[in-house]
Amino acid sequence: MNIILFGPPGAGKGTQSQYLVKKTKGFQISTGDMLRDEIKKETEIGKKIINDMNEGRFVSDEIVNQLIRDIIFDESKKNKLIFDGYPRSISQAKNLEFLLNESNQNIDFVFFLNVNKETIINRIEKRKVLENRSDDDLKTIIKRYDTYMETTKPVLDFYSKYLNFHEINGALEIDEITRKIDTFINV
Repeated sequence: MNIILFGPPGAGKGTQSQYLVKKTKGFQISTGDMLRDEIKKETEIGKKIINDMNEGRFVSDEIVNQLIRDIIFDESKKNKLIFDGYPRSISQAKNLEFLLNESNQNIDFVFFLNVNKETIINRIEKRKVLENRSDDDLKTIIKRYDTYMETTKPVLDFYSKYLNFHEINGALEIDEITRKIDTFINV
């Protein structure tokens, strides 16, 4: 089973992805984690990523798509992918569709965790204290939220036409969101 979870930064995608990994025995594909790993390794890609993130921009589709391709074609992960925050653009959505078709896979469920800016700000402030994440600067997060809402609208429109698309109120408590997701997934 392949699942996409998307929503603005701080919507709870990572938390729900971790739950789904346990439930489905799948693999979390977090572009955020992949990008932070490249930064930590101080690769050339990592340097480009940190520059984009510090400016509040999304990392280029080319970089993200390059990192995703290897995962999709890993036989041990086939039909066990939980996409956390990917795709974020129409280009990425089309790339994902192409790669999945090429690898004889599909998306079983798409969950959009819809959360307003005020809730995100509160969550990010708490997360910054608890997790000490370098990308949790409030100004940067607000810019990323606004950019996300602007650039992801076409992705939302792209997936909302599918029967396996489900919008969930991401402002709910974690366990309430999990229960809503569970109503769709029978594993």
